[in-house]
Amino acid sequence: MEYKTFAKSNVTVSRLGFGGWGIGKTLWIGADDAESKKALRRAIDEGVSFFDSALVYGMGHSERLIGQAEKESGKELFITSKIPSKRFEWPAKDTSTLKESFPTDYIIQTTEKSLRNLNRDYIDLQQFHVWNDKWAEQDEWKEAVYRLKKDGKVRFFGISINDHQPENGIEAGKTGLIDSFQVIFNLFDQAPADTLLPFCSQNNIAVIARVPFDEGALAGAVTPETEFPKKDFRNQYFRGERRQQVWERVQKIAELTASETESIAEAALRYLISFDALTTVIPGMRKEKNLLANVKAVEKGPLSLELMEALKQFRWIRNFYE
Repeated sequence: MEYKTFAKSNVTVSRLGFGGWGIGKTLWIGADDAESKKALRRAIDEGVSFFDSALVYGMGHSERLIGQAEKESGKELFITSKIPSKRFEWPAKDTSTLKESFPTDYIIQTTEKSLRNLNRDYIDLQQFHVWNDKWAEQDEWKEAVYRLKKDGKVRFFGISINDHQPENGIEAGKTGLIDSFQVIFNLFDQAPADTLLPFCSQNNIAVIARVPFDEGALAGAVTPETEFPKKDFRNQYFRGERRQQVWERVQKIAELTASETESIAEAALRYLISFDALTTVIPGMRKEKNLLANVKAVEKGPLSLELMEALKQFRWIRNFYE
């Protein structure tokens, strides 16, 4: 397993992280706790040290599973969480104020909830689960960050950037209080490479790539005939002709990358780790077999410069969350 330094610290984290949304058992339907725990344990054994969660992932369920896995392993992991907007907005509306969304006391109280779920004294990385950069110069969020770090409850603080808005956080990054950005970054959504990654490289800010498989499409798991469980959010995400659209693009990517990779999922992960500015990538891994495939893929290292250049043609500007 390859490791990278996290932001300005002397802490290292695994290049492959564990995304904890799917094991929360809400929105992503079908998770089994026994299977999730097995995947978590195997991830730790394989050298994965970065585990990403959020309070709203099953309203603490994902956090509790990850906390239990850490205790059972006897190892010290790098665990993250996220604070939902008090208004429960994704993304934060332009009309929403910082006072409505992230008042100081709410930031602290929510962090304490996550600490209880994790059964920990501190969170390695706490993140705002949404953000609006018009709040960057306001003081309430800064006061909360100072207090949580001073009290030893949070080591690092970051922003989980709004879907498909990779530059909506840079102003906050200029304050020096933001240690990381978590952002949608994959073979379709290549926009973070334009401005965000160079900014983070220049300022020693960590970058966490979420949704590397485009909710399953870039893992080859979505065909025109795919059906999802009832209440699974992917019924909305891949509605209408979207399954056909992603399938056609994925087939072309698979054909182009076949000379260097064994699968579209491998291509998707190795594309991301080819960017030196990227700290870690956090696919959801509810099953042990998927975990092992992802470990194998990342350990193969970056794609060739020629293939990386060719993959630029698959940039696709759209928002399936709408």
